[in-house]
Amino acid sequence: MNILLNISDQVVENGLKNDWENGFIIKTKYENDQFNVIANKEGLISLAKQLLALAQDTVPSGQHFHYDDYNSLEDGSTELIIQKM
Repeated sequence: MNILLNISDQVVENGLKNDWENGFIIKTKYENDQFNVIANKEGLISLAKQLLALAQDTVPSGQHFHYDDYNSLEDGSTELIIQKM
């Protein structure tokens, strides 16, 4: 399978851009000492695009994407922060 992705150039001064695929569904949960990310195809592609955006050389250490059930995750999800080292 080949997937061609367009990753937006990140300009940190303007804030990082979340690029979501139409119809994305992402749920996170923490139970039994395990953190789980459960997503449909569109959700997984969306996360992949955002991880690649965060990996850009123009994005400095400490920048992050913050996900919760108020802005991107399904209701009842555990909050998730992915930060560049």
